[in-house]
This record gives sequence, C-alpha cells and structure tokens, in this order.
Amino acid sequence: MSKQRPAEWRRGPMRLRRDAVPESTTDQRLLDHRGPHDWLHTDPWRVMRIQSEFVEGFGGLAELGASVAIFGSARTSPEDPMYDAARRIAEGLCAAGYGVITGGGPGIMEAANRGASECGGVSVGLGIELPHEQTLNDWVDIGINFRYFFVRKTMFVKYSQGYIVMPGGFGTMDELFEALTLSQTGKITTFPIVLYGSEYWRGLVDWLRDTMLPAGMIAEEDLDRVHLCDDPEDAVRWFVAND
Repeated sequence: MSKQRPAEWRRGPMRLRRDAVPESTTDQRLLDHRGPHDWLHTDPWRVMRIQSEFVEGFGGLAELGASVAIFGSARTSPEDPMYDAARRIAEGLCAAGYGVITGGGPGIMEAANRGASECGGVSVGLGIELPHEQTLNDWVDIGINFRYFFVRKTMFVKYSQGYIVMPGGFGTMDELFEALTLSQTGKITTFPIVLYGSEYWRGLVDWLRDTMLPAGMIAEEDLDRVHLCDDPEDAVRWFVAND
C-alpha cells in the first residue's frame, strides 16, 4: 500500500508541491543500501568537487606573490619566433620580480614556463582536464590540474596582476575577452593587458576600433585597456609601468 504524498514538502530552503514532492526522504535514500548509486554523479554532489577545486587552488596559490599570466597557442613550435618571444618576456618579468602563470601545456605556455624557470623565477602551470590528455610541461615548478574551466579561470584572474596575450586560438580569445569584460565592468582593477604580435592582432584591434566603437558597443577608454607591441622588452616595460 503506497503512502499518500503530503501537499507540501520542505527540503532545506526548497519548497516542493504536487508531483515535485519526493516519495522518500533523504535519510531513507541515504540509509537504504539497495537504492541506486547515481547520486554520486548528480549536480549537488558535483558542488563538493567544485568546492574542493577552489580550496586546492586558493591554498596552493595563496602565497604566490605578484605574477603575470601569459596566454598563447599550444600549437606553437619551439622553432617559431613567438616561442622565443614568450620565453624572453617571461625572463623579463622574472627579472622585474614577477612570477609567471600559464595553462601549463605545450607551445607558448611551455616557452613562458621555461623562461621563468630558467631565470630562477616562479613558474606556475594551471592545467585542465581535456578529452585528449594534456600533461603539464616539464618547466612547470608549481602545477595544479583542474576539472572545471571556470575554477581555473578564477585562479588566473585572482592570482595575476594582468595578462600578456600571445597569438592563440579560441582558448586564448576566451581568456582575453573575459579579462576585458571584467576590467570594463569594474570587477577587476589595474589589470594591464598586452597583445603581443601586431601582425596577428591588428585585424582584431582595427575591428574593435572601426566597427564596435562607432556602433557604440564599447567606449574609447575600453580600447586603452590593451597595449599592442612586438618587442619583449617593450611588453615587460609597459606592463610594469601600468601595474
């Protein structure tokens, strides 16, 4: 004989009525070993995983000190001039007293971590779980792997004084425009952003100035948030001056 459901059910801050009222209590489901185990994979349980990633990230980076995030393509080969430029920029930042944070992968990320590590600076890699396994490069001295992109991105913003953005793909663009949005809306302050490689970035910058600005989608001061350059020393010098 089935029990009649109550007209209203309270589950913590939630109020449930009609068909939303469960047929059993949370304690019943917890103590019944015959029940299904899919609760391990539901969203409420994932909150604990997410929380643990924040705790691990905050704990691991809390004493990091002033640092700069360097972004760029994982596909850049060591023979590419951009690889050498990223390495030199990291060395310059190290000499200026900054640590370097990257996504911990190959390409530009490896070059930046290498530059920081070789000059005796702090070299950090924040990796991400991907369908195609990507391990942290050999030049990462402090590494953290994340399951969730948004947790990882929070760490980049929280523990970086600003970004230096080398040529890259969708991931690089994502980090760039998130930083611009947070800066524009005042969520982060004093956050210099360098776009390195004028030939690569010129089309985007021109589109922002010639299309978005006249359309009223951005303001003139939004364009001043970025510095376009082609010289590693200039990138470091401008960053330090605007930090």
